[in-house]
Amino acid sequence: MQKMILIGNLGKEPEMTYTPEGTPMTKFTVAVKRNTKSPDGERKSETDWFNIVAWRNQAEICNQYLHTGSKVYIEGRLSQRRYTDKNGQERTWVEVILNEMEMLSPKPQASGSSDFSPPAGGDFLDDIDDSQPF
Repeated sequence: MQKMILIGNLGKEPEMTYTPEGTPMTKFTVAVKRNTKSPDGERKSETDWFNIVAWRNQAEICNQYLHTGSKVYIEGRLSQRRYTDKNGQERTWVEVILNEMEMLSPKPQASGSSDFSPPAGGDFLDDIDDSQPF
């Protein structure tokens, strides 16, 4: 069994295209932050980027509701494609084929629609310590 699980933020707006048969496909990137410690105990934060591909109904949902910076849960499978670039170099393209997606960013609220407001200073999800397993 092969399964990738990622929680991260979109790096740019999703791009939806259609196959010649009319099947929707949406591509986007997700940045996943990793916290590590150096041998001397200094905390470091590193970011890994993943190429995501969604098909059919999920492609349409991702294209409509996800935006740059959106926090998402992605579940999918890893796919590798080999190709030759314009200089004759063999290359490998790695992407995650989306199986499930869950939006983790709070929905924007219309003014006056609720008494809830996030804490001052931005997104309340920023306070979550990503270095701890869940």
